[in-house]
Amino acid sequence: MKYLHTMVRVADLDASLDFYCDKLGLMEVSRTENPGGRFTLVFLCAPGDAETAAQRKAPTVELTYNWDPEDYGGGRNFGHLAYAVDDIYATCQRLADGGVTINRPPRDGRMAFVRSPDGISIELLQAGPAKPPAEPWASMPNVGVW
Repeated sequence: MKYLHTMVRVADLDASLDFYCDKLGLMEVSRTENPGGRFTLVFLCAPGDAETAAQRKAPTVELTYNWDPEDYGGGRNFGHLAYAVDDIYATCQRLADGGVTINRPPRDGRMAFVRSPDGISIELLQAGPAKPPAEPWASMPNVGVW
């Protein structure tokens, strides 16, 4: 058995690509438009997985955009996607600068949570050992849910 991908239904493909690619830093690996089924599939990967993901040998996130509007609810019942990052503080700062709310700041230098435009929780984990606690993150409160 091998993990292949996680599928997330999205309501606004452009807003989702802005979040996952432009702000979070994932890369688009492939895209399929299916007019008969009235949906678009976009596969994304972490930059470090780009070469193997293109060959379908690394896990990806599949964004499924159904052309006919549907209500998917808050997304919290999905759980979360998790990504290791080289610098949790720099990643959170880049996201905050892009207008993303840091729902659970990296107070411990190890873990943070943000949410996609569709309410999907994204866990960010510091690769390697935790960074020493640092401001403004160490005293920042939680916002909303994750």
